[in-house]
Amino acid sequence: MGASVLAAFLTLSASAAPLTYTLTPIRIAEDTYVFEGTREHFTRANGGNILNPGFIVTGDGVLVFQTGPSRKFGEALRAAIATVTAQPIRKVFVSNLHPDYWLGNQAFADVPIAALPGTIEGIRREGEGIAGNMYRLIGDWMRGTEPVPPTEPAYGSTVVYGRHRLRLIPLEGHTDADLAVLDETTGVLFAGGVVFCDRTPTTPHADVAKWLAELDALEALEVRTLVPNHGRVRNDKACIAQTRDWLTWLDRTLRDSVEAGLDMTEALELPIPERFAGLGVLREEYRRSVAHLWPKIEQAALPRVK
Repeated sequence: MGASVLAAFLTLSASAAPLTYTLTPIRIAEDTYVFEGTREHFTRANGGNILNPGFIVTGDGVLVFQTGPSRKFGEALRAAIATVTAQPIRKVFVSNLHPDYWLGNQAFADVPIAALPGTIEGIRREGEGIAGNMYRLIGDWMRGTEPVPPTEPAYGSTVVYGRHRLRLIPLEGHTDADLAVLDETTGVLFAGGVVFCDRTPTTPHADVAKWLAELDALEALEVRTLVPNHGRVRNDKACIAQTRDWLTWLDRTLRDSVEAGLDMTEALELPIPERFAGLGVLREEYRRSVAHLWPKIEQAALPRVK
């Protein structure tokens, strides 16, 4: 077989290989498990597996947090949960409208899927566009995925499921509606998209001032284990400070750049302090944040004409 023919054969074989998510549940506390994703951006190589969905086996059914970036992921997630427990899925919680939180909802269509009213509204408004963008980013991993909004609203409250008492915490800043969940029984905080750990925060729907207030609210909680939706799970709250540090630097840098007369193209290439060098997807996410945040900052800085 010639080299060119062999190369073509290998390429065809690779493209024909089934796309499979390998999801391994990691026990982080009593009855509580997480699937750790990569610290990357969405790519065809990772299939969008960049988040940390989790679940609690309560004794009165299973609670699931986030369903993933595709129907295929949601199906793999549900199958992986079944390797840990035979208890039925009681409810799914979705923290915000970003694609990796809810595009796996089809796999859980037989159970209640709860989210804040603002998240439900946002998914209904933007869901088709969000799904279409994910098809462009991760390709065949999305086959058969249709946007399925959450089916019931969640509000700030304390609820008990089996052995676990959970506090549902409505916030806004990372998006217009961010749901964090604190398991008061184990001290595990599912922080949703509010906290990033060793991964650069994303800002497509961000209001930085409100986001910083979200971090203050989470800092005040009694937390033993913090589950960010992106980055490393930690047994402390250090990544709240890390996220705050990044957002504060980013906001101040862009505001100073506007005031100094820089244009957005110049801002895209500004140096990033060495203390952030360990954050995943650093330069790429910084540039996306400039594109997201610059227009509003620039508009606010323009003199008003009366």
